[in-house]
Amino acid sequence: MLSMRFTITTLVALVLKSFIEKERGRGKSTLNSSGCVSNIQFWHNFRNAYNMVLHKFGEKLYSGLVSTMTSHLKEISKSIEAAQGDSFLEELNRKWNDHNKALQMIRDILMYMDRTYIPSTHKTPVHELGLNLWRDNIIHSSKIQTRLLNTLLELVHRERTGEVIDRGLMRNIIKMLMDLGSLVYQEDFEKPFLEVSAEFYKVESQEFIECCDCGEYLKKAEKRLNEEIERVTHYLDAKSEVKITNVVEKEMIANHMLSLVHMENSGLVNMLLDDKYEDLGRMYNLFRRVPNGLLTIREVMTSHLRETGKQLVTDPERLKDPVEFVQRLLDEKDKYDSIISLAFSNDKTFQNALNSSFEYFINLNARSPEFISLFVDDKLRKGLKGVSEEDVEVILDKVMMLFRYLQEKDVFEKYYKQHLAKRLLSGKTVSDDAERSLIVKLKTECGYQFTSKLEGMFTDMKTSQDTMQGFYASHPELGDGPTLVVQVLTTGSWPTQPNVTCNLPAEMSALCEKFRSYYLGTHTGRRLSWQTNMGTADVKATFGKGQKHELNVSTFQMCVLMLFNNADRLSYKEIEQATEIPASDLKRCLQSMACVKGKNVLRKEPMSKDIGEEDAFFVNDKFTSKFYKVKIGTVVAQKESEPEKQETRQRVEEDRKPQIEAAIVRIMKSRRVLDHNNIIAEVTKQLQSRFLANPTEIKKRIESLIERDFLERDTIDRKLYRYLA
Repeated sequence: MLSMRFTITTLVALVLKSFIEKERGRGKSTLNSSGCVSNIQFWHNFRNAYNMVLHKFGEKLYSGLVSTMTSHLKEISKSIEAAQGDSFLEELNRKWNDHNKALQMIRDILMYMDRTYIPSTHKTPVHELGLNLWRDNIIHSSKIQTRLLNTLLELVHRERTGEVIDRGLMRNIIKMLMDLGSLVYQEDFEKPFLEVSAEFYKVESQEFIECCDCGEYLKKAEKRLNEEIERVTHYLDAKSEVKITNVVEKEMIANHMLSLVHMENSGLVNMLLDDKYEDLGRMYNLFRRVPNGLLTIREVMTSHLRETGKQLVTDPERLKDPVEFVQRLLDEKDKYDSIISLAFSNDKTFQNALNSSFEYFINLNARSPEFISLFVDDKLRKGLKGVSEEDVEVILDKVMMLFRYLQEKDVFEKYYKQHLAKRLLSGKTVSDDAERSLIVKLKTECGYQFTSKLEGMFTDMKTSQDTMQGFYASHPELGDGPTLVVQVLTTGSWPTQPNVTCNLPAEMSALCEKFRSYYLGTHTGRRLSWQTNMGTADVKATFGKGQKHELNVSTFQMCVLMLFNNADRLSYKEIEQATEIPASDLKRCLQSMACVKGKNVLRKEPMSKDIGEEDAFFVNDKFTSKFYKVKIGTVVAQKESEPEKQETRQRVEEDRKPQIEAAIVRIMKSRRVLDHNNIIAEVTKQLQSRFLANPTEIKKRIESLIERDFLERDTIDRKLYRYLA
């Protein structure tokens, strides 16, 4: 048997021979055509290594491996250092591939040592040892380390500036660094790569901000971000994506957010004004990547929207037409809904900001509830003709959207009830289904109490039809003369109207008395009062040359026209005395029949647009129309006059008092004892679905309840109240 010393020396040489010769391009006797050790040689070396470890010479074998491999890698290092230009990385990549193959061969031969000796002595496994030696002797070589980093960073820079580089080679080198351990990759490449990138984008972003508008800048930032993500995909560690994108986001977006959103002529406000959905979407997607990015967009949008809305609702010129006023609000809402949907990914925080802004500026105008009701009135009178049911629902949903923003919903209710009453009584509603649909929406939004009276109005209209059928059935003799249609209205359901009297023509007065007798004869305990100012009439008229028309007029207009059956000329004073119509109503009535082109069934002297008390009136014998039926409208103010507005406000305030008291009693009945500030807060919260309660009025209602022994003050703490059962 050979001496053990000879065996160790021989084995180390044999084990490393293949590795060394393969590295030098020789070893054809021990390697087959695929570059692997022949089976005979492999088993011979494996057995020798096995015997050495078995006979306790593992340390000799391990230390021999380290020294031989170290010596060999120093030679390799010189070869790589000698490579010039582009061949530097190619040589490094080639030697790395060779090293990996040889390392695999050595690990297989020393498998027994790897499994037994190395774990028991806590030494580094063969494969890991080979990687560490490569790192220490090649990558961390003083002549290679800095050169390698600079070469890699230079290639990245060249690619950023538009050059084409060998991404495959880059991928192999970067993968080599990752295979050597995450710390090697991070310290030797990633950390300096991120630092250089930050400086690159810092300089570039400053150049862009000085020469580009906001939209162009965002495109460039998006392009750079996508390039870095693509770069990671092709040759960097996947974990580097977050780090490099953070660098781009910080340098190109976060550091310039305010400059971008406020950029003159192209910033966020200009994008909003010009509906630049693509640019807005790009800004949203980029800004959402950085802290407070979306908050910055939201604040600028909210500020702009509130200022725009404030101008919209306080501009005196825009307040002249209530329908146009509301339509502008709807157009503005549609505009921002589209922006949030198409550009801001239906972000709920932006939708909330939009709703908050609309609620803010709509309530800056105290007449918004009235104007919204007038808009509804316009649509339900004429605006929905020929519109499909789906489109009607869309319009009504938009109205409900504005209604939700109102803080004084009870004011809207007052006006809506008045306008609905006029539509129903004049038969001018374009669709009963649309009317009922809106009431259902209001009921869903505000509850049964809000709409109970509105529903009662429809019930009265149906009951009145049945009443009129009964009246004419009991008076068959009335079939040939003037006909009368009466709407009997329940006082509590309909808006309170001033009881305006006028002298009806004798024919109509007689009919009205017959109806009164019939109705009171069939209903006990009821009273009737005539609301002549709410009625309409169809009057048949014959003009010069025998031209006949049927005129649809108000009751007041009918009273005036019937006077001309017995007179050719009447002064204003004579008409006023004969009809006893209030002056303001009479002037509007005469103005609509004498001064409106195409409707002028009367003439006046002197000719003017206004009605004076010295004017005289005649039948216009030259009146013509291509229609047999002619509708003569009444000239009315679309909006309330200041006195009417004050009267409505007083009625609203009066109606609020019992609601505030009811809320206080409900709260105190539940809580028994509560301090003043908490009562104010809870009452305001309970009533906010109908109106914004005034703390001063709440205080007055508390005082009233104390006087009526519903509440009492605490004897010690005067701000504490107790409920009296």
